[in-house]
Amino acid sequence: MDKRTFDALRKLIYDKSGITLGEGKEALVSARIGKRLRALGLNTPEEYLKYLNSDECDDNEFVELLDVISTNVTSFFRESAHFDFMSDFVQQMVSEGRNKIRIWCAASSSGEEPYTIAMTFLENAGGFRGDCRILATDISTRILRQAKAGEYNEQKIQGVPPALRGRYFNLTAGPGGKIYKASPEIADMITFSRLNLSKPPFPMKGPFDLIFCRNVMIYFDNAVRQKLLDQFERLLRPGGYLMVGHSESLAGLRCSLDTIKPSVYHKKA
Repeated sequence: MDKRTFDALRKLIYDKSGITLGEGKEALVSARIGKRLRALGLNTPEEYLKYLNSDECDDNEFVELLDVISTNVTSFFRESAHFDFMSDFVQQMVSEGRNKIRIWCAASSSGEEPYTIAMTFLENAGGFRGDCRILATDISTRILRQAKAGEYNEQKIQGVPPALRGRYFNLTAGPGGKIYKASPEIADMITFSRLNLSKPPFPMKGPFDLIFCRNVMIYFDNAVRQKLLDQFERLLRPGGYLMVGHSESLAGLRCSLDTIKPSVYHKKA
């Protein structure tokens, strides 16, 4: 892929998703769009770029492009300190008599994070008789279908402690070995929906008690991060918390949230 084509594709991807691709990623982008070239019967990245800019191309192809470009790296109980913090917060909300709890997982990827959130809630919500709902969003329709299916092989399920695995997953046989499928107890708590985090304002009304947006803002520049943070502040209820990835920071952004600890932020009640 020549640099001119790469730069044009990079700008297009940024405009559509807010994802910033660094210099020197020509080989990576070329490999990832190869699937789309084959599907469309095209031969070169230059032909694909021309197609993307033509009247023949519709929004569905841009969704397909973002699907192949998006990086989805996740695991159950990833960055576990956040779930320890969530455990204490859930117990606090239950003790206060809260009967409606709303949580947003802003970048759900293949589902490990929202299912971990659901398990963490149930393990710490003894005596809760209200309604807890988790909204799980992602830009990739392909990965959302995978997340909604809630099926994981033995390698992916390793991060779930055996006791929780037995409690919240149903073991089935798959063509490649054992498959663990999320039980209705946790699956029914979650609503999966496509959302482009770079295109606010968002349709949700909120407010959310907890917002997880972990390891996604690293792909955005500060302009996109600021717009996203403004939405988090709007949608977070007073007294609620925002959690970002351990490698992420809100430094350099306009923010009224208080820092509780690295990667955990609080909205004043």
